[in-house]
Amino acid sequence: MTAAILDGIVLGLQFGILGVGLTIMYGLGGVLNLAYGSMAVVAAVVVSFSMRSGLPAGLAVLLGILTAAGIGLALNLTILKPVYRRQGEARVLLSLILTIGVAFIIDGFLVWRFPIEVLSLSIGGNPVLILGVPMRTGSLLASAITLLTGGALIFFFRATVTGRAVRSVIQDEVGAQLCGVNPATTRTLIFTLSGALVGLVVVMQSMTSPVPISAGFEITILALIVTVVGGLGSIRGAMLAGLILGVVHAMSSFYIGSYITTIILLAAAAFTILLRPSGLFGKHA
Repeated sequence: MTAAILDGIVLGLQFGILGVGLTIMYGLGGVLNLAYGSMAVVAAVVVSFSMRSGLPAGLAVLLGILTAAGIGLALNLTILKPVYRRQGEARVLLSLILTIGVAFIIDGFLVWRFPIEVLSLSIGGNPVLILGVPMRTGSLLASAITLLTGGALIFFFRATVTGRAVRSVIQDEVGAQLCGVNPATTRTLIFTLSGALVGLVVVMQSMTSPVPISAGFEITILALIVTVVGGLGSIRGAMLAGLILGVVHAMSSFYIGSYITTIILLAAAAFTILLRPSGLFGKHA
């Protein structure tokens, strides 16, 4: 059981970062990006091909993350432009329709062109005992990177002028505009950051288990579940929900089987919505 909990914490940290990337998109732009997982898979393909062509692993990972960030930037500057002219539910619905179309295009092309491509980063080193449980070096490295990323995000949003400007737009776009903050500029920054985060998450996942070309839909679903449970637009909610759902995921996989894990996560999300319709931490960051 201890091993399952530790594995759940490792996975939950990744879920948290995954949820943060999606929730800041919604909190800032009022859009839900259903191409989120597809962006991650593109990053995985770039990393895999770059390493196969002889590029050092560090540079290949950086290139993959930058590719995902570039896709997020491109979406923000192209197909999402008309979305921002809508308000409320119309904006959310249009963003869902457009981004799911992008997801179908990306996934269809990747499955057609690279049907058996898999990203797996092998991290050497002997297992390390944590609470009597041997933990793989890849899991520990992925957790360390996640914690550093989470700390950097907290510092960015809490302690920098740009981060506070982003939070002000999330909380009150009109008020932020009156204070001189440009929502369009902050959206560009956040969509780029969100792409980088999902690219980073898929790299960390590949340190613990292979990431297949078909993983895009599953990544999107997991990100949506974490975002809903944590509260749409809530950064701390996404991190907490990620940890909780990561442990639930690991425990259900250990005791029941991975085939039903997604159903259990969806049930957990539904239960959370029944108790707290706005999620664990409501709407605001």
